[in-house]
Amino acid sequence: MSQQQLCCACDLHIETEGTESLKIATWNINSVRHRIHLVTRFLRDEQPDVLCLQETKVLNELFPAEAFHKLGYHHQAIHGQKAYHGVAVLAKKPFRESASQDFCREGHARHMGVTLENGVELHNFYVPAGGDIPDPGENPKFAHKLQFLDELTAWFGAERAGSNGGKRMIAVGDLNIAPLETDVWSHKQLLRVVSHTPVEVERLGKLQRAGGFVDAVRHFVPPEERLYTWWSYRAQDWAASDRGRRLDHIWVTEPLVGSLARAQVFRDSRGWEQTSDHVPVMIEPS
Repeated sequence: MSQQQLCCACDLHIETEGTESLKIATWNINSVRHRIHLVTRFLRDEQPDVLCLQETKVLNELFPAEAFHKLGYHHQAIHGQKAYHGVAVLAKKPFRESASQDFCREGHARHMGVTLENGVELHNFYVPAGGDIPDPGENPKFAHKLQFLDELTAWFGAERAGSNGGKRMIAVGDLNIAPLETDVWSHKQLLRVVSHTPVEVERLGKLQRAGGFVDAVRHFVPPEERLYTWWSYRAQDWAASDRGRRLDHIWVTEPLVGSLARAQVFRDSRGWEQTSDHVPVMIEPS
């Protein structure tokens, strides 16, 4: 896969407890069955040890598990539903356990967590998009998004309780918020657009602090540098207009920061035929 247009990138070197380093990728695939040929292309090219998918849009029993088995991803934690949402963690090596949380008790498939062989917790999220109107009083979808973030913040705060800040966790996924001014094509024009409003950015900051997370990509990419992972299907020429947003994230807790080396944003994949409007983001060992 071409990496010519990578904005920068970071690698996570996880070698604690005698295990090998892991290459971890995240991608909102926008229907895994419809785009299975693109997912397999990415896996063949980049060979991540773990792939986290969002918006798989398929029931568990219809998930294309065999296609991933053939590529060596024998260990699969899948949480899906028909036509909407859905998350999956696919790995070459076993993980100790897996579990999903039902935030807001909506029955939506928006989270899958696994404990890797080295004891690191990996959480894969698909945060609600929030609709079009950035007012929780007028827009129930936006109210749901804020509630989801609040519950997630409380949950991560409880997860870290008693760990003295030493818990090793990774959070990945489509968080549907672009926090920095340079995470969107126009900060001024998007201040009242869902995904970049001040109330969402504030909530995301609280979530990050509650889990003790560091933004793995921005750990290396300066905040003044523009960085996107999503471009709307509505743009006739997404590359020329470049009206993107950084909605897809990889975070790590402080004990893992010293292992960071590089991360890749696969911008070129947005130009593939019939691709997702999101692109993969990956952390990998040096």
